[in-house]
Amino acid sequence: MSIHATDPFATPDDQRSPLRRLRGRLPAAVSLWTAGGAGAPAGLTVSSMLVVDGDPGRVVGLVDDESDLWTAIEATGRFAVTPLTEGDNQLAERFAGLMPAPGGLFATGDWDGTDWGPVPRGYPWAGCGLDSAREFGWSLLVEATIQRVELPATAAKPLLHHRGRYTSI
Repeated sequence: MSIHATDPFATPDDQRSPLRRLRGRLPAAVSLWTAGGAGAPAGLTVSSMLVVDGDPGRVVGLVDDESDLWTAIEATGRFAVTPLTEGDNQLAERFAGLMPAPGGLFATGDWDGTDWGPVPRGYPWAGCGLDSAREFGWSLLVEATIQRVELPATAAKPLLHHRGRYTSI
């Protein structure tokens, strides 16, 4: 619930980057990338990503090089990718750092531990092995090989990000 119809802290349209405004007009699937490691698990909401078919299948995505997720991926060489679904707005906001996470990112919800990182119980996910990462714009372009795919039976609609808001189809 919001008391404002619009974000009162948003940068006015005429002061926003034209590239960000263009990107905002392209609906993007919202995913959760997680990784385990010697320390606490880490995660990040990622919408700039592609799943590439092939033998083997691949994943590419843009990740913040200063994020805890990147630190965990770099340390372990692996991570999990989970597509989020309609109604996962708060989960996406929490892992994007836009919503408080008392007790930590993984303190609420049901999680399954995997060799690639924790994944929300009952969701489809892919376990990925890091192949490379390089600077790409203001992010890291992370390339990985898909090593495992789990597809529980679900008919949930995908969570999408479009023009700064979450929606679904």
